[in-house]
Amino acid sequence: MLPLQIVDSFLLNYNVGQALLLGFGLTTVGILPLKSLRLLGVNTIVFGLVFALTPQSIVPIHYLFLGIALLVVGPLLYSIADD
Repeated sequence: MLPLQIVDSFLLNYNVGQALLLGFGLTTVGILPLKSLRLLGVNTIVFGLVFALTPQSIVPIHYLFLGIALLVVGPLLYSIADD
């Protein structure tokens, strides 16, 4: 159970929004070698929904605005993709 304790001690220093932002950054970096703009658009839309639907009682309000911005950018990325 040592890995769970390490993850838990790491996440105690951050709020849910920061953990979601880390997840968004890691998945975006993971998608970049695939060079798929459609996949990047879908990833952006999904995380936009996650940020927008996360209850405001557990994250600061600026993550809601980030989610709305990602929901605008994601479909644009998807629509201009030519893969």
